[in-house]
Amino acid sequence: MTDKEQMSLFDLAPSEVPITELPKAEGVTETQTTKRAMRSTKNPAPAAIATVPVHEQFTSLDELKAAACNCQKCPLAPTRTNVVVERGDRQAKILIIGEAPGEQEDLSGLPFVGKSGQLLDKILESVGFDTNKDVYICNTVKCRPPNNRVPTEVETTTCKPYLLEQIRLVDPQIILLTGATSLKSILGEKLGITKVRGKWYEWEGRLVMPIFHPSYLLRNQSREQGSPKWLTWQDIKAIKAKYLEITGTNPVEEDEEF
Repeated sequence: MTDKEQMSLFDLAPSEVPITELPKAEGVTETQTTKRAMRSTKNPAPAAIATVPVHEQFTSLDELKAAACNCQKCPLAPTRTNVVVERGDRQAKILIIGEAPGEQEDLSGLPFVGKSGQLLDKILESVGFDTNKDVYICNTVKCRPPNNRVPTEVETTTCKPYLLEQIRLVDPQIILLTGATSLKSILGEKLGITKVRGKWYEWEGRLVMPIFHPSYLLRNQSREQGSPKWLTWQDIKAIKAKYLEITGTNPVEEDEEF
């Protein structure tokens, strides 16, 4: 199946993103045992506070989830239905960070289960990722902002220790940042997502790539070269290639595109 045929499996809208040269992933040849030395010299990540004081750390993800579910630290607590902490494999090598829960997530207590989440799953599955085994999915904030507004700085800052602890406890090798909120929270990057998506960053010894949020793709359905959908297809193929390189796995002959 050609790229164009595979992309036609999604119904995604015309893009205002201009055609750009696809950024190439920086070569990283270190093995799994030396992952902490991985670097992307062309795109070094901005400095960021990436640790939680030892006395505030959790011993397990179960302990973290219990604490988050009882959290009353920010203004989102009184308006939530459920705290949305995680889904996926807690030992996954890929960790995906979204923005905040939406209505469906708030009702179910699981991240990325609405239309955006369904699209995210299809994107991952298009290159052979198993969404139950290969990825761990969470959000920058764990409670739904009213009317699905963008989380405030107070809300993201208050919730950040939970996110940093999720990263520490899962210990992924690759982190995907979907959209501007997660990009700013982790990398401190102020550039728009269209400027940095598809680029590899090094952050705390891990490879990090910002990508378009699936909700953006739902609003931009063009399949033309340079469109958000086309760019995301390039990104997910680069991510799969890097995953195979890190894990030492032989690639399959043909990926099934989203």
